[in-house]
Amino acid sequence: MHGDFEAQRHWMELTIHLPISQWYFFDLPYWGLDYPPLTAYHSWLLGKIGSLIDPRWFALNASRGYEDQLLKVYMRATVLISEYLIYVPAAIILNRKLGRMRGVSTWDSTVALVAVMMQPATILIDHAHFQYNTVMLGFALASISSMLARRALWGCVFFVAALCYKQMALYYAPAIFAYLVGICLVPRLSVKRLLAIAVVTILSFAVCFAPLLLGSLYDQYYGISSSTTETSLPPLLAALPLKLNSKSWYFPPLFQIGQSIHRIFPFARGLFEDKVANMWCAIHTRHKLNQYPLGQMQRISTVVTIISILPSTMTISLFPHAELLPWAMASTACGFFLCSYQVHEKSVLLPLLPMTILLGSDGGLGTEMRAWIGWANMLGVWTLFPLLKRDELRMPYGVLTLLWAYLLGLPPTSLSLYWGRQSRNGELKFLTKALHLAFYAVMIAWHFGEAFIPPPKDKPDLWVVLNVLIGFAGFGICFVWCSWQLILRSGMMEDYFGVRMRIEAGNKKKKQ
Repeated sequence: MHGDFEAQRHWMELTIHLPISQWYFFDLPYWGLDYPPLTAYHSWLLGKIGSLIDPRWFALNASRGYEDQLLKVYMRATVLISEYLIYVPAAIILNRKLGRMRGVSTWDSTVALVAVMMQPATILIDHAHFQYNTVMLGFALASISSMLARRALWGCVFFVAALCYKQMALYYAPAIFAYLVGICLVPRLSVKRLLAIAVVTILSFAVCFAPLLLGSLYDQYYGISSSTTETSLPPLLAALPLKLNSKSWYFPPLFQIGQSIHRIFPFARGLFEDKVANMWCAIHTRHKLNQYPLGQMQRISTVVTIISILPSTMTISLFPHAELLPWAMASTACGFFLCSYQVHEKSVLLPLLPMTILLGSDGGLGTEMRAWIGWANMLGVWTLFPLLKRDELRMPYGVLTLLWAYLLGLPPTSLSLYWGRQSRNGELKFLTKALHLAFYAVMIAWHFGEAFIPPPKDKPDLWVVLNVLIGFAGFGICFVWCSWQLILRSGMMEDYFGVRMRIEAGNKKKKQ
């Protein structure tokens, strides 16, 4: 209970009882608020509604660690309702739009939509481990839909909402930014569109942060106690060359901005959180990275991340076709997950979603696309197992993962994609078959080993470390595949016309 569930409950507790100027300052060691303002407003709304049912659930300080069964039911219900209000409509609209644009049959679109809704990693993290990731993911899907409908300004609004709900949406930001720059420059410079996008984006951020900033001014005007006089300057403000006057009218909103950014981007926490299947954790298993200064590792991870996302951002900016956005977002999200600073296991949801939504595009349920996207999802949820095991979620993990594999005809429930007539008709390359089947075999063997073979006493984390190393290798392959598919489908490789013809021929064959 004293994990993400308690964190979300505690945020509801503090937002409904404290002045808005104290939200990002209150008792930071105990699950202090560290998400952007939309999460805080959402917590306030859910806390207000929950308090009408039972005030004990969110009583200030007294409710810490409260484990009432009805409270659990309420909290779980809020995840479902939030998902059905934002994520589900956004996924349906995007799925239908992709289907209509590419002439995908209703049956194939429906199967793809079910696959998106039943993504095991998303269900297990949000509904079992407990989070509200689908709210942020829903806003991201709405942004893609708007771009596909040639409504770039609405796309900006929805993406800002995603960013202001969870900072993890930054994984998609380079792709979205590069696409928006591209449509302003290609085929010719459009200053009017560039200014419109800039103004709408700034206004959207202003609207999201307005209650927080106006609330701090209100509290100052009426003399309501705040934490600005008791807390040292946030690093962002402390780094300014100007000396700020704490008595001035503009100081409280500036302080709020500085503190919220400091909380939203926790650079002091370290390079990675727990054991996650990315580059830094994999390297750390052999060469301890904590021996280096934190600032140095921040700079190195930033440079490596920029290098990793450069090919996909350049491609989408030079060829700004909205249909390529899911590929670009999957590529940049993979790059961030593998190389960026302060990555959590749950961040794997970000590259998986745009990949999975592509099942609803032309050829999405064809042999190659289904094999790669299905394998990525199975690998992703497998890397979450150590986290899920701590929450005693082995059974839901097994049921949901096998059910999703059965829906798409994936191992271990079916080998039809890799062996037999369907495999031969789909022209899945031998190397792809060998690679995927090897990973499936290793993941299954790992589960048996983790369940029945205790690790050596001097290596208690052996199985978790193996999970990290295998997952890192797999995600690296996923990253290369997504980036290569983006480049191929953009038309950049016109010299390799035969390769493009094979893609187009496969799509035509699927339609027939």
